[in-house]
Amino acid sequence: MTTVRLKLPRPHPGQVQVLHEAKRFNVLCCGRRWGKTTIALDRIVEGILAGRKVAWYSPIYKDLSEAWRSLAQTLKPITARRNDSEHRLEVYGGGSLDGWSLDNPDSGRGRAYHLLVIDEAAKTGELEEAWQRTLRPMLTDYSGGAWFLSTPRGTANAFYTLHGYGMDPLKPDWATWQMPSSLNPHLPPGEIETAKEDMSDLAFAQEYLAQFVTWAGSVFRRITDAVRDPAKPTAQCAMIGVDWGRTNDYTVFTALSQAGEVLEIDRFRGIEYVLQRQRLRAMWERYGKRAWIMAEVNSMGGPVVEQLQRDGLPVVGFQTTNASKSAIIDQLALAFERQTIHILDDPVLIGELQAFEATPLASGMMRYAAPAGQHDDTVMSLAFAWAGLVAPRVETRHLDPNSGQLLRQPADYIISPV
Repeated sequence: MTTVRLKLPRPHPGQVQVLHEAKRFNVLCCGRRWGKTTIALDRIVEGILAGRKVAWYSPIYKDLSEAWRSLAQTLKPITARRNDSEHRLEVYGGGSLDGWSLDNPDSGRGRAYHLLVIDEAAKTGELEEAWQRTLRPMLTDYSGGAWFLSTPRGTANAFYTLHGYGMDPLKPDWATWQMPSSLNPHLPPGEIETAKEDMSDLAFAQEYLAQFVTWAGSVFRRITDAVRDPAKPTAQCAMIGVDWGRTNDYTVFTALSQAGEVLEIDRFRGIEYVLQRQRLRAMWERYGKRAWIMAEVNSMGGPVVEQLQRDGLPVVGFQTTNASKSAIIDQLALAFERQTIHILDDPVLIGELQAFEATPLASGMMRYAAPAGQHDDTVMSLAFAWAGLVAPRVETRHLDPNSGQLLRQPADYIISPV
């Protein structure tokens, strides 16, 4: 008789607690790197070794492909048959595992399972529809169970609703947990506190404390949905947005393609303005000297922009008032809503976008800014770049015919390159 050894992670105390308290339907809300994959593997392996039919669901096909490679490799020692194109494997003893994505809420409709594992459940836009119409009926034949695993993403989603079921005494089949990242004893000491220093309070509470925070005053939605694939080819840079800073604030240059893709973010502070101009010129030259530049002219920005124009760079100045700022922030928020903008997986940018808030003023207008004590430099740089990208372009003569010097242009004009 051949003995097959399957090497699995040893559950830490928090994971042991979850496994011990589990019921038929389970909603596990956990912080980053807490170890939800260990829970998923434990449930899957127990099920398929008992000859049961198990299904794994990911929010989108790309997530499924990544998860499937890891699952298939882990289960390889006990796999009898495997079909990667169908995301299906069968193990010795008769158990099986199917992989599905919830791009289509009807994925797997008509199948029957003993167990469902729904990974990153909070990222699934149509989770409620999928659960009601497809997933829950799949469990009827075998009186099966389900696990919903995810880091929270606010309160306006079905994962938050399902999480509340476990606290409802009228739903005895449901269990729920909130497990912060700190309960994972294997994380590097001090790493969580270090992360806290770099994040907004709301973002930290959500990502590491596993709390359902309310982004009621937040301006931007679907932020992580807009993160682009870095391997995807990008177009030539069309616009560079500039938000100036010196001592306390950061200077940020954001390069944006004609297709709305963020190509590069240069963020720094404590540098003399002459060096900042040189750094901006270097970025402009890296992209072939073809990009326009939209830069704030408030305060110290005015003289810097004028010097850049004299140096021959195609810079247009943007005068920031509450009204003009509201206009470009509204444009940017709409771009995220429509998914016409595609950003880098940059934690500073994502954190600032998540924390950026709207506060009503007595005049009836809104004040857009980062929370007190936080920064919004990357947001404003991106907003300037987007505003320049979607604004009408008016090419004008920009050299004084007598002196040959570059003339200062109105803020609503974009200057054509030399």
